[in-house]
Amino acid sequence: MRDADRVIIFDTTLRDGEQSPGASMNLEQKLQVARALRDLGVDVIEAGFAAASPGDLEAIQAVSREVEGPSIASLARCTRGDIDAAWKGLKDAPRRRCHVFLATSPIHRDFKLKLAKDEIIRRAVDGVKLARERFDDVEFSTEDAARTELEFLAEVVERVIEAGAGTVNIPDTVGYALPTTYADTLRYLKKNVRGIDDVIVSVHCHNDLGLAVANSLAGVMAGARQVECTINGIGERAGNASLEEIVMAFRTRHDVLKVQTGVKTERLYPTSRLVSQVTGLHVQRNKAIVGQNAFAHEAGIHQHGMLTHRETYEIMRPEEVGFTKSQLVLGKHSGRHALKERLVALGYALDDAAVDKVFQDFKVLADKKKDIYDADIEALVIHGQMLAQGGRAWELEALSTTSGTGTLPVASIALRSRDGEQRRDAATGDGPVDAVYRAIEKITGIPVKLRDYQIVSVSTGEDAQGEVSIEVEHASGVYRGRALSTDIVEGSARAFLDVVNRIALKTPATDEARREEMGTV
Repeated sequence: MRDADRVIIFDTTLRDGEQSPGASMNLEQKLQVARALRDLGVDVIEAGFAAASPGDLEAIQAVSREVEGPSIASLARCTRGDIDAAWKGLKDAPRRRCHVFLATSPIHRDFKLKLAKDEIIRRAVDGVKLARERFDDVEFSTEDAARTELEFLAEVVERVIEAGAGTVNIPDTVGYALPTTYADTLRYLKKNVRGIDDVIVSVHCHNDLGLAVANSLAGVMAGARQVECTINGIGERAGNASLEEIVMAFRTRHDVLKVQTGVKTERLYPTSRLVSQVTGLHVQRNKAIVGQNAFAHEAGIHQHGMLTHRETYEIMRPEEVGFTKSQLVLGKHSGRHALKERLVALGYALDDAAVDKVFQDFKVLADKKKDIYDADIEALVIHGQMLAQGGRAWELEALSTTSGTGTLPVASIALRSRDGEQRRDAATGDGPVDAVYRAIEKITGIPVKLRDYQIVSVSTGEDAQGEVSIEVEHASGVYRGRALSTDIVEGSARAFLDVVNRIALKTPATDEARREEMGTV
């Protein structure tokens, strides 16, 4: 394909996407997502903000060492400390990019930075020059560009290009722009900035008015050749432009947009599912491209049209984005070979040990439910990967609950500790799930405050698996836990143990310290 037709896909799921409230990922989860993004075929992975925290720096270093193919980027302010941190994080990456930024709008200049225009320009230029001392690939972002005076924006962009920026990003940081005004901004820069035709112009749009994708497409039509986006559109506040929507718009409306990407679109749905699982941010059923209803037709007129000719009501084929036509293909009598073929068809390249683990879990599930859907299999894979991370301080051995109208809910729990000791206890609560949580707290000595509790069906039918997602607050921080089961009380217990194990691994404590924390000493 000609360079003029190629749009660079800059994925910021691990940086801007993780800034979505409640979407924090641990190191292994970030590596899972980074590998999935590599397999998806994105061009740039923004792995984090190296100066933001030791955890971000560690994640960037791990992605840089273990994920080859895309360029790996780190965000940085226009300071030597941030740029040094970016280098420390990215130095092992075969291909690396330093992404420096500085706000340019009047409201940011006056109230956040308290800097005059000439100082903004000086700092922007110095930041790019500092980055170029260590990086061949430097991107500069004019934060809140959509609310910046055009003449000043053009001046900043021209000066950072002169300083050595190879990519200039024009962000709609707060989702303020409309497609027409955003396109007009890019056209103005194309017309008035010397040297802009020698660099890549990038767009980075937020979804506060629901226009992130529309604005990004308008930017591409005005000459941008990089789009910054996230899987499922996750990100700050209302989110970022959705990668899957951007890519499929390019593919479906190539007649108008006339651009292409290197994304393997059949990997969109599996990648969406992975990000949803590790972040706990569920994709709404009517989400474009990857939602459960994206290719569902219920109305009789629509069904008749589909049977007559698919394109009457579908503008893309489900297989193009990773959905499969066959759903009820496996059951309790299916063998390991059939399961492995299905995993390959769904896009999972697992080693033999991982396939064996999924097969064991599959057999257990097949005894509980009649029909096994693709979503069930995907959930087994992803949850199995999550459970394999690190050691587990506690395992669920037995669970029983009693509840009913006029009856005090009671839960009896048996857990096995890492050293092999079995511990039992019982508790009452406001309901069976609350009683289960109180019993687990009594055994483990780890008290938490439940902030959020959700159950979502991962497939269909009366015996569908339910995914339980919880968010809890502990003295050491906020944790999200997830578990999968056809029994929602068991799933709730396993989700609670998920967070308890994370807390125990992060903050190991003696029994005496735990009792003190509970106020019993």
